[in-house]
Amino acid sequence: MAKQVTLQAACGWYGITRQAHNQMRQRQAERKRIETLILTEVHRIRRDLPRLGGRKLLVKLAPFLEEEGLSIGRDRFFDLLRRHDLLVPVKRKPARTTFPGGVRSENLLASATITGPNQAVVADITYIETEEGFLYLALVTDLYSRKIIGWDLSDSLSLEGAVRAMKRAIQHIRAAGGDTAGMIHHSDHGSQYTSRPYLALLAQAGIRSSMGAVGNAYDNAVAERVNGILKLEFMLDHRFSNPTIARRAVANAIRLYNTERPHLSLDYATPAEVYARQQRVGKAAIAELETKALAPSRGGAAGPDSLQPLTGASFRIPSAPAALPPVLLL
Repeated sequence: MAKQVTLQAACGWYGITRQAHNQMRQRQAERKRIETLILTEVHRIRRDLPRLGGRKLLVKLAPFLEEEGLSIGRDRFFDLLRRHDLLVPVKRKPARTTFPGGVRSENLLASATITGPNQAVVADITYIETEEGFLYLALVTDLYSRKIIGWDLSDSLSLEGAVRAMKRAIQHIRAAGGDTAGMIHHSDHGSQYTSRPYLALLAQAGIRSSMGAVGNAYDNAVAERVNGILKLEFMLDHRFSNPTIARRAVANAIRLYNTERPHLSLDYATPAEVYARQQRVGKAAIAELETKALAPSRGGAAGPDSLQPLTGASFRIPSAPAALPPVLLL
């Protein structure tokens, strides 16, 4: 029979007292309790934002930590995520959606200073995979606030989807009390954006066309970044079983992107907050426009043609920062 060692003797071997041992056990139990609370809240946030990165998770956790009287440093938080396999892996799955057209426009953003919403938008198209084939998501994003203000999901790369997305963006801007005259529209040289009908739509609204260099994705970096966020953080890179499910996933992803995801470039505010903060009028009109989010587009589109409804909380103006610095594009 093995000889049993008393706690007192074991502590003596390691040169510590029983009191120190008990205090260590209490600290370990308290640390585990705190980590369990934090992990529970992380899983709750990740239900809506399944691939939200660690830094933004910590920002989203801040109100919860303050309410519970808890604190955790960045390094310890990342270690906690790592130990529980909650760090987000980087995924890349390129596919070609740009086929150059014959028209070229000057890059107007190269020397522009953007000081608020509705001064410049960026547009791009990305693909959504389903078991029944590819769908193509056309996006129009306000450059200053990073808010997606127009989008369309269709089953082809024809220009109609891009046109519908831009029409919705124009409606959104006007509903917010904005003016499209003189606004910059920046895109790549895709045939949709260089087509005569699309350029005519821009001209009719007084919008100036701007394009980056052929084959240089960095000239449309914000639009490419939005595509990546939707795919990597909101799981639109999955293969959906059918277009209906894909449509719902896209609608939910854009709603959460606009209203829930904090952006480092916006001092951890959301696009909807920054966009609304800068608008003097038009919030009710925007909300009314966006209630049509689930209505199918005309002309054979496979998905909704405007944004999902935003709650009143989506337009809550944060106390700080009061304003963002101008966006200088060099």
